[in-house]
Amino acid sequence: MNKKLENSLLFIWLTSLVATLGSLYFSEVRGYEPCELCWYQRILMYPIFLMTTVAYIQKNARIAVTTAVFSCIGGSISLYHYGIQKLDFLSENAPACGRVPCTGQYINYLGFITIPFLALVAFILIAITSFYMIKAIKEGK
Repeated sequence: MNKKLENSLLFIWLTSLVATLGSLYFSEVRGYEPCELCWYQRILMYPIFLMTTVAYIQKNARIAVTTAVFSCIGGSISLYHYGIQKLDFLSENAPACGRVPCTGQYINYLGFITIPFLALVAFILIAITSFYMIKAIKEGK
């Protein structure tokens, strides 16, 4: 595996590590109970961390297809979740999603940075890097 692919894989791993630790910090240290949509985002982020850990040890850049799929699905959920938090026409029709409302905002830094926004940024970074890796692998063949 060339150095660019190795560094890209390391970047995905690091991004997913920060996202995973961040979500655990918010729930376990700060005591914020995750809503249902937050759980779906976690279900897609945590495996990215685990998969890229193994892939980096094995020097397996082909994991990029899997990380691209997981991050696109996770990013879609994050985008919807962020939308129901910030857009009135979506939040008014948002379904109830368990004990904690999905429209709730535990944090709101600078008026726009919420937990789903942070997850969205992580999923976007992972998706872009994954697609870069897929392209680099195809060009290398």
